[in-house]
Amino acid sequence: MEFEFCHFMGHKKLIRFRAIDTYSNVLQYPENMKGNWNTFFKNDNPVTLELACGKGEYSVNLGREHKDRNYIGVDIKGNRIYNGAKIALTEGLGNVGFLRIHIGQITDYFAAGEVDEIWIIFPDPFLKKAKNRLTHERFLHAYQQILRPGGSINLKTDSKELYDFTLETIEAQGCTILANIADIYGQGKATGPLAIQTFYEKMHLADGRTIYYISFSLPPAPIILTGRFEKDKETVDD
Repeated sequence: MEFEFCHFMGHKKLIRFRAIDTYSNVLQYPENMKGNWNTFFKNDNPVTLELACGKGEYSVNLGREHKDRNYIGVDIKGNRIYNGAKIALTEGLGNVGFLRIHIGQITDYFAAGEVDEIWIIFPDPFLKKAKNRLTHERFLHAYQQILRPGGSINLKTDSKELYDFTLETIEAQGCTILANIADIYGQGKATGPLAIQTFYEKMHLADGRTIYYISFSLPPAPIILTGRFEKDKETVDD
């Protein structure tokens, strides 16, 4: 029975990967997109990224509400992207697209100032590998290369560890905190974009977990990299 279930799930993933190959709103490791997203959307509207988007609930819901903005869900898992991409196509949301890449390669796909804002919704907190957290200095350094000056980065998480880590990191880097809500629902702040509930958020709320939110902008000065990441920066800059 277990073998049959695994076989079924594997077949389902294969079907979804084949489907997104045909979806016009999904790009997988595309070439020559850096600085050219206006050609993909056929307009010059501001671009918002949803990083580690999973099923893309935020991209789809924000795209429904704000037709004057463009949204791109970014994730490496094509079988998850499938869900949001299919909904966007079915509803004719031409302002919603999906990009299948490793987030560590984000600077290969967007030019300086091409991104207006970033949303990071319930990412893996990587409790044992801080360097993989999407608010680690190495990722902030990458975001600084593509985000417009003053553009916001928004983190929504159920992880107290990631929340605390992010606060410490952005303070050390001289970022500007735009909003800091330690309990969205407890403080009655689940309004606007924060009212959007993903599949995982509904599960977390059912478990009685606290939901945290931080919005911040990066400093004008370059993000400070330490350790081996500083060496990586030197290699890139050379």
